[in-house]
Amino acid sequence: MRAISGLWRWRHNPLRRATDLAEAWVALAALLLIVVVTPFAGSLVGGLAQGALQKSVREQRASRHLVTATVVRKVEGSPLDADPEAATGRNMRSRVVADWTAPDGSVHQGSVMANLETPQPGDRFTIWTDQQGHTVARPLDPATAATHAVLAGFGAALLAAGLVEAGRRLVVWRMVRHRYARWDQAWDKAGPDWGRTGTGS
Repeated sequence: MRAISGLWRWRHNPLRRATDLAEAWVALAALLLIVVVTPFAGSLVGGLAQGALQKSVREQRASRHLVTATVVRKVEGSPLDADPEAATGRNMRSRVVADWTAPDGSVHQGSVMANLETPQPGDRFTIWTDQQGHTVARPLDPATAATHAVLAGFGAALLAAGLVEAGRRLVVWRMVRHRYARWDQAWDKAGPDWGRTGTGS
């Protein structure tokens, strides 16, 4: 908006310098680039991220399996931990030694995190494993993947706007430096005669 008002202000102003008009045009070009490039960059990056993340969701859903494990014993001295994969920190988990059967039929025993506050031998709970029974993290949720994609698109849009604004500031800074250099040259020429009576006559 300031760019448009700047162009309008300098339209027929007798004090207008070429650099004033050029700065206004640079500001208008930057504004148009932000309006056009920012949404495009955001939608492009968000779309690419959405495609990649949803593909990862499908792959994880296909390769990770929810199996039932049975508590053998609680690991002594292990404090309750919040589930890092859970949406809230209220899902408390404790470390236990448990048995489980993998999707391929193999039997496993190991130390895992159980979503039980007071685990007792024989208690049953679910864990995520791969086809061979090795414990893995919970598969990515489609809604979480979509949220990450939106954030990636928003971040790309902000980055694009920042780059355009940084480019505008760099161009204006160079124009101002060039203007000051010309002023210095003009003062150097006028300096020896400045303030003398009859100068220029």
